[in-house]
Amino acid sequence: MQSGVKSGVRLRRYAIMAMAIIAGLIVVGRITGIVVDWLWFSSIGYGGVFWTLLSTKALLFAIVFAASAGLIWLSGILAHRYARRVDISWPRAADPSATTVVAGDLVELVAPRIPWRSSIACAAIVFGLVIAASEISSWDLALRFVYQVPVGERDPIFGRDVGFYLFSLPVYVAVKNWLLRLLFCSAIVTVAVYGLRGDIALEQPPRTLSRAAITHGSALLGGFFAVLAWSWWLDRFLLLYGDNGVVVGASYTSVHVELPVLWMLVGLAAASSVALWINMRQRSYRLPVAVALLVFGSALVFAVIYPPLFQRFYVKPSELKLETPYIQHNIALTRQAYGLAQIAVKPFNAEPGLTLDSLQANRATIDNIRLWDGQPLMDTYAQLQEIRTYYKFLSVDIDRYQLDAGYRQVMLSARELEPALLPPNAQTWVNLHLIFTHGIGVVMSPVTEKSAEGLPFFYLRDIPPVANGGPTIREPRLYFGEGRHDYVIVKGNVAEFDYPKGADNAYTTYSGSDGVAIGGAARRSLFAWQFDDPNILLSGYITDQSRILLHRNIQDRVRTIAPFLRLDHDPYVVASNGRLFWIQDTYTVSQWFPYSPPGFGDGANYIRNAVKVVVDAYDGTVDFYVSDPADPLLRTYERIFPGLFKPLDAMPPELRRHIRYPEDLFLIQAQLYRAYHMDQPEVFYNREDLWQFPRELVGMDGESTASTMPPYYTIMRLPGDARAEFILMLPMVPSQRENMIAWLAARCDPSGYGKLIVFTFPKDRLVFGPFQIEARIQQNTGISQQISLWNQMGSRVIRGHLVVVPIENSILYVSPLYLRAASGQLPELKRVIAAYGERVVMEESLGEALAALFKETAQAASPARGTTNAPDARAREALAHYDRAIERLKAGDWSGFGAELDALRPLLEGLGAGRSDDRK
Repeated sequence: MQSGVKSGVRLRRYAIMAMAIIAGLIVVGRITGIVVDWLWFSSIGYGGVFWTLLSTKALLFAIVFAASAGLIWLSGILAHRYARRVDISWPRAADPSATTVVAGDLVELVAPRIPWRSSIACAAIVFGLVIAASEISSWDLALRFVYQVPVGERDPIFGRDVGFYLFSLPVYVAVKNWLLRLLFCSAIVTVAVYGLRGDIALEQPPRTLSRAAITHGSALLGGFFAVLAWSWWLDRFLLLYGDNGVVVGASYTSVHVELPVLWMLVGLAAASSVALWINMRQRSYRLPVAVALLVFGSALVFAVIYPPLFQRFYVKPSELKLETPYIQHNIALTRQAYGLAQIAVKPFNAEPGLTLDSLQANRATIDNIRLWDGQPLMDTYAQLQEIRTYYKFLSVDIDRYQLDAGYRQVMLSARELEPALLPPNAQTWVNLHLIFTHGIGVVMSPVTEKSAEGLPFFYLRDIPPVANGGPTIREPRLYFGEGRHDYVIVKGNVAEFDYPKGADNAYTTYSGSDGVAIGGAARRSLFAWQFDDPNILLSGYITDQSRILLHRNIQDRVRTIAPFLRLDHDPYVVASNGRLFWIQDTYTVSQWFPYSPPGFGDGANYIRNAVKVVVDAYDGTVDFYVSDPADPLLRTYERIFPGLFKPLDAMPPELRRHIRYPEDLFLIQAQLYRAYHMDQPEVFYNREDLWQFPRELVGMDGESTASTMPPYYTIMRLPGDARAEFILMLPMVPSQRENMIAWLAARCDPSGYGKLIVFTFPKDRLVFGPFQIEARIQQNTGISQQISLWNQMGSRVIRGHLVVVPIENSILYVSPLYLRAASGQLPELKRVIAAYGERVVMEESLGEALAALFKETAQAASPARGTTNAPDARAREALAHYDRAIERLKAGDWSGFGAELDALRPLLEGLGAGRSDDRK
């Protein structure tokens, strides 16, 4: 018997030791993680941000844990103190072999054996830890509440500043939820104490509750109804986030029925709370039951059943009339939340007057019509420029540069190192973490040009980068990029691989400023523990000068520094002043803007492109530049993190030329603007002018599928402007129709950055939309026959994206056609399809396509020869100039093309004057 007891004690001791060791390892892991983060934040100059984040989380955890554990412990201790005392010894069975215990005696058997105070304390600590851990994620809400700034706009129902909804209301809701969890956990501990002490006997008659249990339960229920009253008080403001299918926000029913009902429920719950606290002296179990039935019955009838009936039988028959003011609130505040209010609306006549003169006047637009799509171009880059198997192009970016050839739209991609592509026997720890540390260079090509073989023309190519019309790159190494980058250690006593060079390789040593010193034994031990990698501690390649580079994926890097910012999906690389940089657009978002519908996945209904982040691809320097200083969320973060943000004017001018309107934001705004361009409640209610995104055909011919046209960047001269600029645009078509109704543009160049314009077409005139042009292309016998022939000859035709090109007051359509061998991975740009009005042509180049398209136009519009005798010589001379202009256009000789047009103009004017004289 004694040996069994000793074995039990020993097992218990081992279990406690194992739990202590596990807890210790968890604590050590957390501490080492915090130390590593501190070292990293300090190394990049953002130590203040780290301490703000850490201290806020720690303080919030401590406050919530202390309050939760303390109140739960207090409730449990009071229950233990006032519960009836059970002091009955364990009964001895008459028969020593008897092992059964009567179920009704369970309380008397168990209660005396429980160490009540320590058990209650343990339960309180466990519940407190769980509750506090769940509240750490609210650190952002807490900081924004403390440092909030006023917005200066008021909601139309309660007249409160919108800042109340962005900053205060989320905190009030979070506190309310915490109180409910706290009461629930307190009730669990309290019921357990009273139940085990015999104060609650509900298993068999007579079912009884002790006076102490009733008193304590009344106190907790009183607290619950007090919180419930506050919850219903808060629900008044939550009416501004409702959605009845007609109005997003508070509707007629919300204001005239639900709001009064909530006030009634607030009063009932508050009165019930007072009654339950009074019941602590009366100690009646009937009063809590009556109160619960009254409050929840009223909530069921007046808050759940009555509003839908009122909506159906009173509001629905006169819905437009009753909901009109609330629809106006919805429109106005949604346009404010998504930045739609500042969109300028301009007419676009869509006249069929495009001529060769128009092309010459808009040469910058024609020179930058995009013929290369991202995926075919990336496949081509991979075949021509990855050079080695361990390099990879992860994405293709679109930007513009002022080059020798002029203001050019280009596509470029960073050549990043992908360690997983090293041969398996070369994926050693030394190779992965000390030798193969970085990618090198970018490739760049214009969006329109191609070689005779249908391959891109390179402004930048090869390793190290060779410039052929593109910017010079003096520091091409990419230690930071878009790939999945593990840590690397630099400045060791082994040279880093730089790039392949003939039969040998070129090597380098990192000289940037990034990295955490790792030379000492303590630091090496710390990082070996943190990354579970003993090689860091044991390797002989690490010296006193060695540094470890962390968070080398740029999005992970930015997200670690500023977790409160949402990142755009597409960071893009920029070559500036001989170096490579990444620009990452970021957003401030909120789910708490009143009267605004959710615009994206997580329910957020407010967004601003508030910050542009620049990351140096070589030394990892991260700079945050304010792009929307009026944003109240950003102004709050500027108060929370002083010194983190810089004004946009502080960005180097060479980099500022490359900022662009982010595609994610533009897509969200365009999605909302489909309906919210209707600013009249009657029109909005009827959805009579609802827009949608156009469709296009993409993919392999024979397997081409209709997909939604995405927004795209282009350089063009907007109607009425003097010069071409970089814009992001998207056409729009009416709902359930394919003709084009408008196109939305966002200006990207610094002089007009962030301005949005929508150009609307006349509603009484048909303007072909992208999918209608796709149908005309499919119906063109010459094009369809050529495509079928290619597909039958072992090749595969890839249909590129259709590009809508507004020129002055006309619309031109251009689509590339790629050819790829059935078993190959090298797409070639073989044909260009152009459409204007009723005509569709396909030629080998854009110049030839435009020449063919507008030669037909000119011939169709010109008078028949021989109708008059006097101007015959001038007509022949004009025709000769015109033919030479067409030849220059096909060859891409814009200067010669312009010269021929200049010579053609006076002849045509003379012919026009002659015809006028003849008519007289």
